[in-house]
Amino acid sequence: MAQLTPQQIPLSFWSTVKLFAMDVDGILTDGTIQISSDGTETKSFSILDGMGLRQVIMSGLHVAWISGRASQATAIRAKELGIPHVLQGRIDKITALKELATELKLDAKDCIYMGDDDIDVAALKWAALGISVPTAMDSAKDASGCITEKNAGYGAVREVCERLTLSRKK
Repeated sequence: MAQLTPQQIPLSFWSTVKLFAMDVDGILTDGTIQISSDGTETKSFSILDGMGLRQVIMSGLHVAWISGRASQATAIRAKELGIPHVLQGRIDKITALKELATELKLDAKDCIYMGDDDIDVAALKWAALGISVPTAMDSAKDASGCITEKNAGYGAVREVCERLTLSRKK
């Protein structure tokens, strides 16, 4: 099945979204983690994605990061961007997403989820739109209705942010 790109999905859909939730490693980053001999960890985050997320937050949408592993680098970047919902160490992504949606009084139809691996599949299927990246595992791509043109860590999240913010500029 051929998935659509974010640009091929009508703005009328994007305007209904209330929560943009996503995985971190492999979505906001290229999936690479550097760990030095002293145990410190570094990750590379796209500045383009960060600006897009700030614009989405300023437009009134809820944004959440749901990561299977806890990382201080993720916590620091989330704080810099003002990401209001950061759930780390949550391998059961669907439960984390449903709990957050319930807390925010939202239904699946109000949520989009972006992920790239097997542990994201249930969340990708539950949300109104599952979004993945070209470098994702086949299971995640198969569960998604949308695949970004850009790769993870190189503007993929910004593609989605652009559609969300554009849909609110009526």
